[in-house]
Amino acid sequence: MINAIETISAAISTVKDITSTSSASSAQNVLGGAAAAGSSQSFADVMGSMAAEMTNSLKQSEVASIQGIRGEANTREVIDSVMSAEQSLQTAIAIRDKVVSAYLEIARMPI
Repeated sequence: MINAIETISAAISTVKDITSTSSASSAQNVLGGAAAAGSSQSFADVMGSMAAEMTNSLKQSEVASIQGIRGEANTREVIDSVMSAEQSLQTAIAIRDKVVSAYLEIARMPI
């Protein structure tokens, strides 16, 4: 599963490389001043950092689970770590579903 997430991260970084700075600035113009003033990150940067955070959360959960099996961590730490990883995964799935839904909606638009 982590390999699939790393593949997604690699794909996002590829999209980031393809995206030019002019398209990022035009996206900021479309989003308005609030988004542009808050951060100068592109959508690909934000998605990449979210994927990296989720991957780290899953890895930490696996480490905590292994420590729990060995008896090196208490049950509460293991459960907290696993629940955090599950929440991160559910968030990633929800974002993926929204992106796919938006793409399909755009694809159905008449030209």
